[in-house]
Amino acid sequence: MAKIQVLSDILASQVAAGEVVERPASVVKELVENSIDAGADNIEVRAQRGGIALIRIVDNGCGMSREDALLCLERHATSKIRTADDLGSIRTLGFRGEALPSIASVSRFTLTTRETDAIAGTELTVEGGKVGDVRDSGSAPGTQIEVRTLFYNVPARRKYLRTETTEFSHIEHHLRLQAIAHPEVSFTLLHNDRLVFQLPATTRLIERIEGLIGRETCDHLIELPATDGGANGVGIRGFISEPGFGRSNRSLQLSFLNNRPVESPAINHGLRNGYHGALAKGQHPAAFLFLNLDPAEVDVNVHPAKREVRFLDGNGVQNAITTAVMRGLRNNVRATGARSAPGRVDPAPEPTTVFSETSSENVRAAIAPSVSARPAPSPPPPPSSRPAPEPSPRVHREWITPPTQPELPASPASAPRESPTPPPSREPQADAAAPEPSRPNFRLVGVLGKAYSVLESDEGLVLMDQRAAHERVLFELALGHHDKDADAPSQGLLIPVMLQLSPKEFDFVRQNIPAIQRLGFGIEEFGSNTIKVDSLPAFCKTTDAQAFLDMVLDGLHQLRSSGSSRLTDEAIATAVCRQAVRQRDSLSEAEIRRLIDDLLACDMPYCCPNGNPTLIQISWSELARKFGKQG
Repeated sequence: MAKIQVLSDILASQVAAGEVVERPASVVKELVENSIDAGADNIEVRAQRGGIALIRIVDNGCGMSREDALLCLERHATSKIRTADDLGSIRTLGFRGEALPSIASVSRFTLTTRETDAIAGTELTVEGGKVGDVRDSGSAPGTQIEVRTLFYNVPARRKYLRTETTEFSHIEHHLRLQAIAHPEVSFTLLHNDRLVFQLPATTRLIERIEGLIGRETCDHLIELPATDGGANGVGIRGFISEPGFGRSNRSLQLSFLNNRPVESPAINHGLRNGYHGALAKGQHPAAFLFLNLDPAEVDVNVHPAKREVRFLDGNGVQNAITTAVMRGLRNNVRATGARSAPGRVDPAPEPTTVFSETSSENVRAAIAPSVSARPAPSPPPPPSSRPAPEPSPRVHREWITPPTQPELPASPASAPRESPTPPPSREPQADAAAPEPSRPNFRLVGVLGKAYSVLESDEGLVLMDQRAAHERVLFELALGHHDKDADAPSQGLLIPVMLQLSPKEFDFVRQNIPAIQRLGFGIEEFGSNTIKVDSLPAFCKTTDAQAFLDMVLDGLHQLRSSGSSRLTDEAIATAVCRQAVRQRDSLSEAEIRRLIDDLLACDMPYCCPNGNPTLIQISWSELARKFGKQG
């Protein structure tokens, strides 16, 4: 007797359901995708007991004829692909023809549908994969599907379901994904006859996002400049969180490919690299990324639930996302500056780096190259021209922020820069041109613990971390040189340093010698597993070149182990971190003013390369609340 037998259609469908229908949320996902593919612009989802007892989905799509309604319950019956070529360029959310028969085989299933121009609709029932009654229906145009007692005939699957609350949370998550992907469709979700959310159709994506995550989080989102694809063919649009606004998890990192919710390591890595230095370690940005790509350039048929995709050019997609995110972050800082979040006393930080120990003399020397081309700050205007109150006796000296650059307006936590030319007279008759935008003044109050500068502005109290500020200045100085075609300026060492490396380390360094040289390092091979360094970048002021180079190489090895594709930027940050101001170093008033001048000249001045804030503001109203005052 033959041992191999062909499974019955019902059993085969139940086996297939194990991949397609994992839980009630899988049912909602598949059926909502079918509704969207059918052209529906109004979808209602109703669930009972977390979807285990009942799932009802009603849409106003194109509907089906009786013939199609019966045929859709057959395995691999679909209207969305016809040939193998169609499988290589899928443009719909569903395409396999497995969902409906799989769902019907493990539930008590009712399908009611009517085409727009049909006189009567069709209602049919299926129990455990067996088709029952088929009759006319007077339903509205569109389709209604009821799925009752899911997995009633597959107890092994039913016992692995979680609590009703957990199962419904998965349903809500999937519906939120589709709601964000399709803001032009209105969605209604009810659970146990309780309205969870009702989202009207909208033409503005940010309105849909705000309806789902709330206004407070949306206030920290910035819109990415839309791209049409460029050389790599990847169009990118969407919203990302501003620099410094991070979360402890990735729950608000959502990506959509051709309006399909997807997951891909290339997307995750591209987003992470784009935020390089703009967030503190352990923090994750919020992101709603929409990618448009030729369907022939991506394979969506690599996962049973269609969650994961595979790109033909994964590196190209990753680099496109990184570029778009970095451009969006920089445009935001230049256009609006950092915004203070409600309920937070710190401004939105930006990229950070760790610096090494230098004396105050080295600080002066290290920051000099970045300001040598800029004129000295103008003397402060007379007190009568300042709207702020007179300084208290503790104020050492008032200073006005450095010259303004159009691409970096002032923020509440920082002072704007004046024009490089002497300011015009402030007499009323001399102000014939357009009035200057109001710019807060910073007044130096003192220094705390030789590490934090205390400043007063018209908006409140501002604290500056001198070490973090210096890190940001040196980081952008190094990064600015590195982004150019020419190598960064370097300074020769009196005695070259020889570094003996292990074979593995030597091979890695040798592969990266061109990138390291562009930073201003004079580095070359010198015998077996040995490298010679005879010069360092001009902005690096260190008395221990050996220790400095050891730290740089350690940083490079760590980057290699983390698999980061932004090796060059990380190497710059690591090198610069050795040039940080020591926490105990004392800076003179002139050095502090110059440090703030250089900080505000940076592209992203509000955080150090590690993402920690350089400036923290506490508003007057916040101070009043701290002391129990109402005014």
